[in-house]
Amino acid sequence: MSQPIPIDDFGLWLSGFQRPSVLLELGSLLLCVALAWGISALLRRALEGPQSGSSVLFGKRLVDGALFPIVLLVLAYVARALLLPLVPLAVFRVAIPVLVSLVVIRIGVKVLQVAFPGAPWVRPLERSISWVAWGGMVLWVSGLLPVVLHEMDQISWKVGNAQLSLRTLLEGLVTAGAVLILALWVSSAIEARLLRSATGGQLSLRKAISNATRALLMFVGLMMAMTAVGIDLTALSVLGGAIGVGIGFGLQKLAANYVSGFVILAERSMRIGDNVRVDNFDGRITDITARYTVIRSPTGRESIVPNEIMITSRVENLSLADPRVWLSTVVSVAYDSDVDLVTRLLVDAATAQDRVLKDPPPTAALSAFGADGLEFTVGFWIADPENGQLNVRSAINMAILRSLREHDIEIPYPQRVVHMKAPPA
Repeated sequence: MSQPIPIDDFGLWLSGFQRPSVLLELGSLLLCVALAWGISALLRRALEGPQSGSSVLFGKRLVDGALFPIVLLVLAYVARALLLPLVPLAVFRVAIPVLVSLVVIRIGVKVLQVAFPGAPWVRPLERSISWVAWGGMVLWVSGLLPVVLHEMDQISWKVGNAQLSLRTLLEGLVTAGAVLILALWVSSAIEARLLRSATGGQLSLRKAISNATRALLMFVGLMMAMTAVGIDLTALSVLGGAIGVGIGFGLQKLAANYVSGFVILAERSMRIGDNVRVDNFDGRITDITARYTVIRSPTGRESIVPNEIMITSRVENLSLADPRVWLSTVVSVAYDSDVDLVTRLLVDAATAQDRVLKDPPPTAALSAFGADGLEFTVGFWIADPENGQLNVRSAINMAILRSLREHDIEIPYPQRVVHMKAPPA
């Protein structure tokens, strides 16, 4: 980064904006902006193609990502090195710290958005990163940063055998944050690469690998961050004992859910996309995290089921070995109806639906002699239960109703015979 401006030379630096060389600096900076835009656009087309989406480097739009300010910062450093022997610099002494702050903000914000989509605490953390980055930039440009760091260095205390100061703690926290952001970035990139174009059991296996990779990278990043702050890692033995006691007394459920999540993903007994029934709740598995499983019903309701329940309770997986699902509906007709004609009409009504499989074909069987009429059961197979089961059953019932009315086949209603007896004389 450019050298900080001493407080005594601040006025001299401001007067530098009145020199004609400022126009040369501004032109060079605008040329850097144009080149950074072109390079970023070329890299986006080469790496992501025309169907590119939101990512850390490119974002939804080109200026949203982290690549554009990174390339602009590199070009600004090159332009500054070329202009430094020729003219006194004024614009670049501000532009480079501003670009450094922008790169820090973009990387921190985009990584958090990709790693934790929709998390409510991400937005306040993004604002905190922005305030810290812009505040550091203002202190650096104004020349107050060395003074502030020196004063913070005077505030110190002793922790065990180590001497800590406020400056050391602040630098350690910044380093820890950078290490954790880098670990999240790498784990998010690995997860996006693994889950791309994966389906079924392959998707669940890759999800397990991505979760394990993220946990490992976060653990390594946490260890590096604690080392940067100045915490002795030998003290972790005490922390490990405390965590063990906590799991023994009150965190066993939480630990069991995490272990169960990895077991589900590893053995693939339940996969993302399977249709399951858990505790009288039917739906399709849309996500399996380390702690819980999300099941979405055809009506749009979502159930968050702890992974321990998925392991210890009875779960009906309707698509474990075969994604096809058998459905049925019951129809009653009058006793004087033509049984062969009714059977043919019921089969034709089910076969006419697009979602009903032709192999195996629909069937209709006389299942019972009811109190009011003959009861037929129409059975059929579908291959896409995630699109709903009630809608296809309703479509078949309406087709059956129209067909029976066209052929004047009576649908019976409850009938009772009442015998009237005269009272005795």
